[in-house]
Amino acid sequence: MFKSFRHQQWKMLLLTMVCYLFFYTGRHNFGWAARGLSEHFHVPYSTIGWISFSMLIGYAIGQFANGNLADQYSAKILMPLGAYLSIITNIAISFVETIEWVLVLWALNGFFQSMAWAPGGKLIANWWDASERGKAYSFYTMAAGLSSVITYLICIYILQETQSWRMLFRLPVLILFVTATIYFIFAKNQPSDLGYPNFEENADTDVIIKENWKTRYHKVLSNRDFMLVVLAFAFESMARYGFIFWVPVHYLGKDWKQNTKSLWLTFLLPLGMAVGALVFGALSDNFFKRNRVASIRFGMLMSSAIASAIYFTPIHHFLLQGIIMFLAGLFVYGPQSNFWTLCPEMLGHERTGTGIGLMNMFGYLFAALGEPLFGKILDTTGNSANIFLMIVLISLFSALIISWKSLFRIR
Repeated sequence: MFKSFRHQQWKMLLLTMVCYLFFYTGRHNFGWAARGLSEHFHVPYSTIGWISFSMLIGYAIGQFANGNLADQYSAKILMPLGAYLSIITNIAISFVETIEWVLVLWALNGFFQSMAWAPGGKLIANWWDASERGKAYSFYTMAAGLSSVITYLICIYILQETQSWRMLFRLPVLILFVTATIYFIFAKNQPSDLGYPNFEENADTDVIIKENWKTRYHKVLSNRDFMLVVLAFAFESMARYGFIFWVPVHYLGKDWKQNTKSLWLTFLLPLGMAVGALVFGALSDNFFKRNRVASIRFGMLMSSAIASAIYFTPIHHFLLQGIIMFLAGLFVYGPQSNFWTLCPEMLGHERTGTGIGLMNMFGYLFAALGEPLFGKILDTTGNSANIFLMIVLISLFSALIISWKSLFRIR
């Protein structure tokens, strides 16, 4: 029976990973379309930044609601539903003729995209106990990093073949339709759905009776240490999206069509993110002895140093820039696997979905605030490298907050 259950554990983790593996095709494609949107609609980059802001705000609002819903309703329904609605919204954007419609639809897309991460995290928490949950979340976070890799590959190929921003909203999301449907058919919310006993900490029915949605929000929001972790995560997310959205703009210079090697440099950023998710899971458990705070602090300090290196390194030094891109992804994204693990460790299993949702909400709220700021810096200075100086400061803020005195006891 143990072998059978173990098989189902890995099956549910892999199903969740595969579904989320293609979610970013409906979100991280926007950075690649930024230059085309700016040129087609004759708008400055600050306007493009505000459109990106609208998606991130929609995502943040969605996380506030969907994280709590994940503690009460079915993840196998919420996750595919978000995928289908996001696909429809992306395809609709590819046909619009006004920048206002792009903004409205992209904001809605943010809400729909938010229906996946917390429910998926809740399902994983149901199937994996505390002793192995760090490993499970590192694999889940790796899937998100690989999602950026896949999105970057597809978008680079589309730009080289058609150079059409509209295709960036039509083609990548088609694979998401397939994986979301597979998830809906085969995923199970918890072990008891297949006749296995739930973990003792997974007494979901009793918890729902004792705690309604208001109580869960109150318990999470009143946890001071957890909210400091959330604030540190918020700055980490701002730095992460600073890289994700503006690195393509940085390397898509005016002469990129004559030197397409610069496109492939950007691919190393999400590749580093995927590797970072696994690396930091191992670092936290082994080198830092489950001290998640120390692991996160290390990652954000290194992220600050790498962002500084991007600013000072000439863009035509391809080998050096490639190494830096990989390290940027590794250090800015790797700590996320430690952040997610802190949710069940600090809040308990029964409030994991609510904690993940709130953490992600603040993360995307801060990331949203950063987008128009980054766009304004580019419009004002005309030099995309200046964006990375801001990322240096943002990463340092995250490291400082996670090191706050009251957090040293968190392991």
